[in-house]
Amino acid sequence: MSRSYTPERFTSAAFRDLHLPKIQDMYCDLLPKLFCNTTMAPIKVGLLGYGFSTKVFHLPYILPNPDFEVYAFLQRSEAPKDKSKVEPGEHCTVDYPNAKHYRTIEDFCADPEIQLVSVCTKVGVHVEHAEKALLAGKHVVVEKPFTTTSAECDHLIEVAKKSGKILTVFQNRRYDSDFLTLRKLFAEKAFGEVTEFQNHYDCDNPPWMRSTDMGWSPGNGMLFGLGTHSVDQTLLLFGKPKSVTGFTRALKLRGSETDDTFTVILQYDGEQKDLVCTVKTTVISPLPMERMLKYMVRGTAGAFVKTGEDPQVDHHMAGMKADDPKFGAEPEGYYGYLSTTKDSALGESKRILESEKGCYMDYYRDVAKAIRGEAEVAVKPEQSRIVSSRLIVWVWAVQVARGR
Repeated sequence: MSRSYTPERFTSAAFRDLHLPKIQDMYCDLLPKLFCNTTMAPIKVGLLGYGFSTKVFHLPYILPNPDFEVYAFLQRSEAPKDKSKVEPGEHCTVDYPNAKHYRTIEDFCADPEIQLVSVCTKVGVHVEHAEKALLAGKHVVVEKPFTTTSAECDHLIEVAKKSGKILTVFQNRRYDSDFLTLRKLFAEKAFGEVTEFQNHYDCDNPPWMRSTDMGWSPGNGMLFGLGTHSVDQTLLLFGKPKSVTGFTRALKLRGSETDDTFTVILQYDGEQKDLVCTVKTTVISPLPMERMLKYMVRGTAGAFVKTGEDPQVDHHMAGMKADDPKFGAEPEGYYGYLSTTKDSALGESKRILESEKGCYMDYYRDVAKAIRGEAEVAVKPEQSRIVSSRLIVWVWAVQVARGR
């Protein structure tokens, strides 16, 4: 009778059960330790694009993670011949000389060493690039917005299922300090029945917005750019709504077809029939960050008001590394105020609540776990389909129909 032994079954008892010669008994306690101490090889990552998204939202959280190796880039521009004259951040071959550099998506996807692809290119080519990577046998992370139509989402989801590879969307704002704090309060049943929720993502006259009107194209504007985050957070807390009402405006570039300000109202039914959620972004909000409203929750047993913004991008821009113990920790001025009654699971209290620490590194940790079969995909593509290709497209289409 034959027996097979997997690494998980390598115990001293298992080895002795094999009736090995006595002289080998001394190794029965050593061999399991050798197997248990074997570390898995890092997942080789290829990044499509070398712009702001790649350098600010992906690389800082991949590089410190031992689960990953930055292996390759797709950057269409030719590698500079004299790298000494190139500023840092301009070309991947200057900043990452040991990584592979490809100039076409075909050559990039043909590299059999690439295991995970982060699609950080413009939304208009998300589908093309993600599909080619999946068909080449790579796992794929797609920057938000996922796609701009439901049909495109469905197509990519089907391609991923047939390929047997992981497909997920970069909803990193699930790992924000303020949202992690909010989710913890919901898990602790702090509010009783929630009757009203406000989710703000405001930024007064942001310097990264274009000062000239580039015209509209699918995926442009704040509704797609920031709304994909705040709508995703809201649906994660409450699920799909019964009805959606939306308004978009252009306040910075008056008359532009590209929105920079929006309000989306979600109404529910069933057990949540008395719930109304408001999701907002505006670029006109001349307030200091510690005074800008982020969240407001009202429930039958508690309420929570939160201002400020997750500090991870600011920390990165200031030169702090993502694995620094202080990275992602909010200043006290951003902490929220929690008020609960005796009917709350937390009991009666009124207090300033210290925020959880934000951690975008956890997004990629969760991706690694999914690739290795240790956990389910944290951000399922079906969830992002509802966010970016149903709710947001519907709001935009209604506004176009109204002639905004």
